[in-house]
Parts: sequence; structure tokens; C-alpha cells
Amino acid sequence: MTLNLNSDSTTPTAPDDRSDRFATLTFERDVAAPLSVLWQAWTVPAARAVWSAPTPSVTVEFLEADTRVGGREVSLCKVKGQPDIRCENGWLELQTAARSVNYEVVSSRGVTQSAALVTADFSGEDERSRLVVTVQLSSLAGEMEAGYRRGFGAGLDNLAAVAERTMVLQRVIRAPRTMVWSAWMNPETLPQWWGPDGFSCRTKRIDLQTGGEWVFDMIAPDGTVFPNHHLYYEVRPEERIGYTLHSGENGPKHADAWALFEDQDGATKVTLGMVFSTAAEFQEAKGFGALELGLQTLGKLERFVVSR
Repeated sequence: MTLNLNSDSTTPTAPDDRSDRFATLTFERDVAAPLSVLWQAWTVPAARAVWSAPTPSVTVEFLEADTRVGGREVSLCKVKGQPDIRCENGWLELQTAARSVNYEVVSSRGVTQSAALVTADFSGEDERSRLVVTVQLSSLAGEMEAGYRRGFGAGLDNLAAVAERTMVLQRVIRAPRTMVWSAWMNPETLPQWWGPDGFSCRTKRIDLQTGGEWVFDMIAPDGTVFPNHHLYYEVRPEERIGYTLHSGENGPKHADAWALFEDQDGATKVTLGMVFSTAAEFQEAKGFGALELGLQTLGKLERFVVSR
């Protein structure tokens, strides 16, 4: 999470003894998205990168991201003409779709400005969910409360909007994670199963590594051609993939996407998520059955892996 970099509270000052250096802040949001989707938007690095900047003038650069208990996330918040703000989050507790707890340390020019304990509680049913975030803040470099209120408030507004245009597909595949990963990240095998039932892939270029790409056409059963371009910006072996989806080679981006791979009693839980660039694109995708077609794709992956 980022605080408001346009506030004066980011200017380092000497610590003082004022009691107002300590504050407990509470933020609540009702979100028009299933609880499982909101959890993914809150925890998955690819989604956090979409909503974390509080305003368009702020650029957030993620230096590392490891969403597991004991892992941490380090980012730089940048505004033209201002010193970079470094934010380190460390994950202390992760109860899927229920609660997360993390510490947050904010610094600038090597000087710590604040430390906070952030607790997020999740609840929901059907297509609606609720998030309550409690921030226990200690301002070490001047008054930070106002900046936190603006930054967290804007960030959570962004999160709600992102969750409402996010699609999440999951399937437990009856095969070890190594086999599932190999089928996905092998340039020979990925085109063999990718796509809904009856679709085939025609590859132009494929390079499945960080900084790589896959340029291909998806061909429908009736012969309709759908140009695709995947750009991979993160590949963590047997853990996750982060990439963007484009309509044809160098075409407009229509989604930020990720794939997660988790061991589950000898099987593999695969999660495929997509944050569509606009709410209209999300609604259009839902309208033509993208959720069902995506689940068909994961079904083809399972059949491919099990048959080998």
C-alpha cells in the first residue's frame, strides 16, 4: 500500500515526542466481486501492481514480491520532482479469503518515516464481499496520519474498482506441480492444449521466460482467427507467471494476467487471473462466456498432463 506522495508528510523531519505520532486508522469497503476474487486482487503481485498507486501522478515500481508468510514486498513510489519513497511490506499472516496481517515500513533518502501494522479482514457471500483494513501507525518522521488516510483511502478505492473487473479461474489438476508447470512453460507443449475446447493455436514466436513473449493466433472451430500477444514480465519457476494480454502483436493491452501453481496433496491447484483494462472489456468478456471458456482451457491442460 502507498501513502499520498503529494502530502507534506513525506518530508523527513526529526522525531518528536508528540502523542499524535501514533494513530489507529480503519478503512471499510464493500466490493461488487466474489470474496475469492477480492482476495486475489489484494494478495497477488500482478493485481497489486495495477491498483497500488493512489493517484495517476504516482508510479509504483515493484522491486520484489513474495506473497507468503515470511515473504516481503518492496516497492518504490515515484512522483516527478520528489524523492522516491521506499515501502517494505512483510507478510505475517495469510488466511485465504479471511485475513492478512503485514508490517509496513516507509522510508525516504534512507530515513525511516513510519512503521505500521496492517490487518485486513475479509467477508462476503455470492457476488459481494467486504474488506475492513486496520492500520496501527507509528509516525517516526513528522505527522504521517493525513498522508496515510489519503493514500490508503485512494488505494482501496482503486482496489475495489480492480476487483470488480477481475476474473479468476481455478482448477485442481490431478498431477504433481512439476508436471503441470512443465506442460505450461514448455514452448512445444503450451500451444498443444491452450484455448477452449475445439480451438487450436498457430504460433509465430514463443519465448517463455521473463522478458519473453508468445505471439500466436487462436483459431476457433469455425475458422475465425483471434490474434494474441502475451508479454511475460515475471516467471517464478513452479510458483507463478505474470504477463499482459494484447489483442494481436503489439496491439492494445486488454488485461494484466497471472497464473499461480500450488501443491495440494500431490495434485496442483492452478489459479488463472485477469484484471481487464476497463470495466466494459470485463463485461464484454463475461458476455461471450470467457469464464466458461477459460475453465475449458484448464480442463484441456488437465487432460493433456494426465494423458502423458
